[in-house]
Amino acid sequence: MYQLHTATDFDAWQRLVSNSFVPLEARPVTGGGFRGSVGGGTVADVGMMRIDAAPQRVERTPARIAEERRGFYKLSIQLSGTGLLAQDGRETVLRPGDLAIYDTQRPYTITYEEEFSAFVLMFPQHMLGLSAPDVAELTAVAMGSDQRLGGAIGPFLRQIGGLLPTLDGPIGHRLATNTVDLLGTLLADEIGSRDTSEALSRGRQLRRVQHFIEGQLGNPDLSPGLVAAAHYMSTRTLHKLFADSGHTVAEWIRTRRLENCRRDLADPLQAEVPVGAIGARWGLIDAAHFSRSFRTAYGASPAAYRKGVHGVASH
Repeated sequence: MYQLHTATDFDAWQRLVSNSFVPLEARPVTGGGFRGSVGGGTVADVGMMRIDAAPQRVERTPARIAEERRGFYKLSIQLSGTGLLAQDGRETVLRPGDLAIYDTQRPYTITYEEEFSAFVLMFPQHMLGLSAPDVAELTAVAMGSDQRLGGAIGPFLRQIGGLLPTLDGPIGHRLATNTVDLLGTLLADEIGSRDTSEALSRGRQLRRVQHFIEGQLGNPDLSPGLVAAAHYMSTRTLHKLFADSGHTVAEWIRTRRLENCRRDLADPLQAEVPVGAIGARWGLIDAAHFSRSFRTAYGASPAAYRKGVHGVASH
């Protein structure tokens, strides 16, 4: 899984970073020679790369976005040097220990005026389990040791970067998905701490409901009525709460159940767990309905998806 690639000129560097992440423009910001390296790989759809390079400006332009439209989030953790990240009308200085998230579907720039090292995670947006509007509040926002969870999670993520050469197989797969879960927790806490206005308070209430749903996904009786009752509101109010999120309540429940099923089916440590048991674990107890819904979402039945990932027969 782990590979180390180096480049000694900017044409080669632009090809390297574009192949390692998404299509990007890279330009020097100082004269003289250049050298850069990208080391890492991808596990469970999570790219984990360490970058060590000379000063530069990296830009995700609209033209480059058109080349790769799939939605990814990137998390950059500054290891040495400083960087200036700009997206969505915000910019933030990243100092060693800081981390920040950005969205590959919208333009961004990162400028490094000196030699630097950074650890970058890149993963499909659906893995995070947070709504796009919520995450958009935090793009190009530095989070460091002064953030109540950032001080604990940041060092963990930096250590994961140091373990890259050994991350492989079932444990690497599990660790990659758990790392994204942990990042989602950090971002949810940061979003919640920013809620002050009435609109943001509704956002906090929505996230509280979504958190409740996450904990109830294994309950086959989970329904909008149950969710509404647990939060002392009418189902009409609940549906109105979800209206701005781009999902209905039922869609959110189904999407989160299927995404958890997909992750378990792709987990090598669960290769012997029957497909039906995985569906039931996440509240999808009707095997035929589970199979149809999964095929609609991912283009293959649960058994075929698992076989494609692992190359093994499913139970």
